[in-house]
Amino acid sequence: MTDNSLRAVELSRVGLGRYEATNARGGKLIFGSGEGEHFTPVELLLAAIAGCSASDVDHITAKRADPNRFEVRMSGDKVRDDSGNHLTNLRLTFDIAFPEGPAGDAAREAVPRAMTQSHDRLCTVSRTVELGTPIQVDLADGSR
Repeated sequence: MTDNSLRAVELSRVGLGRYEATNARGGKLIFGSGEGEHFTPVELLLAAIAGCSASDVDHITAKRADPNRFEVRMSGDKVRDDSGNHLTNLRLTFDIAFPEGPAGDAAREAVPRAMTQSHDRLCTVSRTVELGTPIQVDLADGSR
């Protein structure tokens, strides 16, 4: 791995069940446990999957034409079973429209391939979920 491979966020508690995530560029995001309007961690995961693939598809198709409509829906069912809490039936749905004409036709034609490329190779978030990468959990003082 190179020095450019590390991705990280810092998390701070701002109240019971509410947290602020900060990225290396100084961006901040408040989320919580489902009380109020803030996103939950599960919703953030769904948004991350949708956003990652949407970005891939957008960058590929926008080389041909800007969309008239670009909407993405990511959904899943939260279940509790012998494996604990997790999501099943994950589904990513694109609703994209391009203008009439040769550029729009080229963009429309590129959508299925762009979706496949994102799913099979490009989107780090969905690839990580599908590959099932283990997560190591530590205490900062090294105990555990």
